[in-house]
Amino acid sequence: MAVESKATTKWYSGLSTGQGRVTMASGNGEFDVTWKARSEGVDGATTPEELLAAAHASCFSMAISHALEGNGTPPTWIEVQAQVTFVPGEGVTASMLTVHGKVSGIDQLEFSRFAEDAKDGCPVSKALAGVSISLESATLVD
Repeated sequence: MAVESKATTKWYSGLSTGQGRVTMASGNGEFDVTWKARSEGVDGATTPEELLAAAHASCFSMAISHALEGNGTPPTWIEVQAQVTFVPGEGVTASMLTVHGKVSGIDQLEFSRFAEDAKDGCPVSKALAGVSISLESATLVD
């Protein structure tokens, strides 16, 4: 069974001076978007890349949690940060993942292997196949 997710953006004016508002169909958020925020990193508005980072972080956390559970070592908790890089004129060039977690019954090396596999296997990573995806850190916390 396929699940479809939707979001809508309404944009006003031209790119450089305009602004938009992204609305999640789930009702779980509305976000302002601007070119200035996207191209200069100005606070106060989100960017497509920030939304992409949220998607990548949540997808990766589900992928690693699923793998750990299948191993009989479900995590107590997992925290994932995704940092997506956008270069004006080039587009999205990279996504860097950092994961920390508390998992009983495995060591640091095993946790790192699970993290690498999740990085490669998560559906958002696969959707981002045209960009560099790196795993900066996979830390098992006591």
